[in-house]
Amino acid sequence: MPTELLFRDDAYLAATTARVVSADASGIVLDRTVFYPLGGGQAGDAGVLVMADGRELVIADTRKCKDAEGKPTQGIAHIAAPGQEALLSSLRPGDEVKARVDWERRHKLMRFHTTTHLLCHLVPQLVNGCSITPEYARLDFNMTDPLDKDALTQGIARLVAAGHPVQIASISDEELDANPALVKSMSVQPPRGTGRVRTIRIGDTEQIDYQPCGGTHVANTSEIGAVVVTKIEKKSATTRRVVLGFAG
Repeated sequence: MPTELLFRDDAYLAATTARVVSADASGIVLDRTVFYPLGGGQAGDAGVLVMADGRELVIADTRKCKDAEGKPTQGIAHIAAPGQEALLSSLRPGDEVKARVDWERRHKLMRFHTTTHLLCHLVPQLVNGCSITPEYARLDFNMTDPLDKDALTQGIARLVAAGHPVQIASISDEELDANPALVKSMSVQPPRGTGRVRTIRIGDTEQIDYQPCGGTHVANTSEIGAVVVTKIEKKSATTRRVVLGFAG
């Protein structure tokens, strides 16, 4: 049974009621969720499942379910934190729970993820690696020229201050195939399977960034706040890594 992915349409929806589909040591599958699963370089969400009697089962991570061959399915597994075995064993298919993400953690991920898209505007090169966590984010660019840390930090600050809107839309698989330049990542392919590919567009009158993306984002660049480039590394002859952190 596929899990309804509520975060795809509303990253600000922090909680929802849901029904348990299955529950075991490999994870708890719900019929709907606000939890984003690990993917596209972005960490999976954490939070709690509030049971009917008020007890809270702590979720440490969220992953895509996989079939016997290790391929992702349409289910989402909510991974219980260590020490939650008793609560986990009490869950039954059909039980109603309230799924609630750790909002402070999620919002950091949203701010960082949107900033990585701003970086794609400032550094118009293909990306060959990405990691987005609540503590930092990094993008690896396929390039040989040096990058200036201060100039990138100033560029991010300018785009944040401009308050560009961030819009979610979608295009068909055929439209994406006809516009391969929209894909800026060499290592992560756009999420397909439904016939439509989710896109993120930053900017209204001025287009800052437009590319396929399944992650969670803020609604306006002004919400990012103070994000700075903390480090630039030469990872190989053809790779420059840009590391982001929150100022202060």
